[in-house]
Amino acid sequence: MTVKLQGRLIAPEQIEIVRQLIVEHPDWSRWRLSREVCERWGWRDPKGQLQDMAARALLLKLQARGLLVLPAPRQRASNRMRHKQLRPVAHGCDPIGDELAALRPLVVHELSQWPREADLFAWLLHQYHYLSYTSTVGLNLQYLVSDRQGRPLACLLFGSAAWQCAARDQFIGWDAAARQAHLQAITNNTRFLLLPWVVVPGLASHVLGQVLRRVRRDWRRKYARPLELIETFVDTSRFTGACYRAANWLAVGTTTGRTRNDQTNRPQVPPKAVWVYPLRPGFRAHLCR
Repeated sequence: MTVKLQGRLIAPEQIEIVRQLIVEHPDWSRWRLSREVCERWGWRDPKGQLQDMAARALLLKLQARGLLVLPAPRQRASNRMRHKQLRPVAHGCDPIGDELAALRPLVVHELSQWPREADLFAWLLHQYHYLSYTSTVGLNLQYLVSDRQGRPLACLLFGSAAWQCAARDQFIGWDAAARQAHLQAITNNTRFLLLPWVVVPGLASHVLGQVLRRVRRDWRRKYARPLELIETFVDTSRFTGACYRAANWLAVGTTTGRTRNDQTNRPQVPPKAVWVYPLRPGFRAHLCR
């Protein structure tokens, strides 16, 4: 039976290949096995590197479902991301309540080009975003937005799109095969923070507009691949989504309340409003081919 994991359809013959590798190479570590799986299945990132971490996560899920038995781990895994401790970064907290015109032009830094601001970005999100923040994995873009005086105003993080989202998928009109082939042409605005001491009418939608004008270009520069659409999920118990509406995003429905790793088919978190922003005309033709 074909199973779907991590947004991929894994056929029985693919699982059988992994079983054979385990039998034929009992001396292989899980790391060696995951790299061989990447080679066999062509799992490489845009820079040509094997995606062995993604493969290892998938192999563990196959084992959890009883579909194979992995070799014993050679060493205890150290979850560096979970235990990462962020260091405080000094920053001003004086109230900013000027008119938007007095803050412009805003300065937008994409942090792969401005790494010296990465620690400040991480600390601000960690301290002031209601979901907090520790680190980012996978394809992502990070933006720190400041005013003309260099005072930080906002942080935006774009990361991996949801593997499934019925409202988004219906809006795009793609089938499961097209979604699997082109999911990495979508990114999710996973964090958007206006710093709590910044109260400026119209600033949130203006910041979104500034970033949206460049995000497709930044994505292609960093990852050498196109970006067609942005999604975000808004907790309506906390926010109205007004800034997304003002920045011309489209409200297309709500989530089901199921989490990424859900295996119960029951809601586990409150449903959220689904907003999308197509980055160019004809995006459906590229996502559905």
